[in-house]
Amino acid sequence: MIGPTGAVRVLVATKPVDFRKGAEGLAALVRETMKADPFSGAVYVFRAKRADRVKLIYWDGTGVCLFAKRLEDGMEGLDWKRVHAARETPAPVAASAQEA
Repeated sequence: MIGPTGAVRVLVATKPVDFRKGAEGLAALVRETMKADPFSGAVYVFRAKRADRVKLIYWDGTGVCLFAKRLEDGMEGLDWKRVHAARETPAPVAASAQEA
């Protein structure tokens, strides 16, 4: 099996998407809506309106991979009310100079 290695970031879209979109359309959503790089190696997760289907895309180094799955019981394990847009976290300006 070929798949992501090491520490992988997983980003979940906060709103349902049009499931007619393919890999290129979802990659465009990553760029335009999520303001992220679809070629970064992160896994991007999208759901259908009824939350009974998911699509994942990620760049494997040779192309964009698209995985689709129909869920028999929906996505009841994920509380969609708690999924929120990414928050901006400011990077530290300088390292702390604390000594023990």
